[in-house]
Amino acid sequence: MVERYPTTMEDKNAFYLIDTHAHLNSSRFGGSVTELLVKARESNVGRILSIACDIEDSEANIALSENFEEVIPTVGVHPLYVHEVDTATWLESLRTLAGRPEVAAIGEIGLDYFHPPQDGSTEEAWRKTQRDVFEAQLQLAIDFDLPVVIHQRESADDVMEVLRQFPGTRAVLHCFNGTRKQAEIALEAGFYLSFTGILTFPSAGDVREVAAAAPLDRIMVETDSPYLAPVPFRGKQCEPHMVAHTARQLGELHGLSLPDITKITTENAFRLFRM
Repeated sequence: MVERYPTTMEDKNAFYLIDTHAHLNSSRFGGSVTELLVKARESNVGRILSIACDIEDSEANIALSENFEEVIPTVGVHPLYVHEVDTATWLESLRTLAGRPEVAAIGEIGLDYFHPPQDGSTEEAWRKTQRDVFEAQLQLAIDFDLPVVIHQRESADDVMEVLRQFPGTRAVLHCFNGTRKQAEIALEAGFYLSFTGILTFPSAGDVREVAAAAPLDRIMVETDSPYLAPVPFRGKQCEPHMVAHTARQLGELHGLSLPDITKITTENAFRLFRM
């Protein structure tokens, strides 16, 4: 069990896992955050980035971080929630939240072409709304010198096209399960790849191949909880403590022990999020 959490990684004897993507405010957890964090500590998970999907979620993340030192908040509007923002005030509200010193990133943001329009509009109009909100948040991240947590689902080419318009962006492509070519493009741009429990799925050989080829200084681990529980928890609700199983799989792909891959992925998370 972790007894203390250093604020930097200078203490080389205190390495712990970081779950770089969890939705701690999800209604699926029923508000039982304390129990989730206790289980995480027992699995050597010392920090959890609580990822936002909308303005309300962003505010809740900050509130969680005020009560639990393990929780690192992000703020942002997910592409599937862009229709819910108040076009007159949402960006200013998000700007205020992004200015809070405890906020580590803008996200998750991006483009999602998998799900149908959530606002009853045409596909073309829906994609334009997503893109407009995505671009506004990328500019916000640059204004505050914050990294971004990228959601891309069946939209990789368009996401990279938008990101190229914002040079200097620091980004992680969360839940990466794209192709080797897509990974190479992202890595060439200087971005990070974060892997979920998908890495442990028997059917995910292509994802493991990408993860094995990715440079050690650009990889991180996450749960995306409450979704995508890794083996041996398939069929159960995913929780932050389960990130250890994804980390172990990632380490094996690189011929590394769990302590070694823990050190590497944690240092990468500290570097990107400047925690």
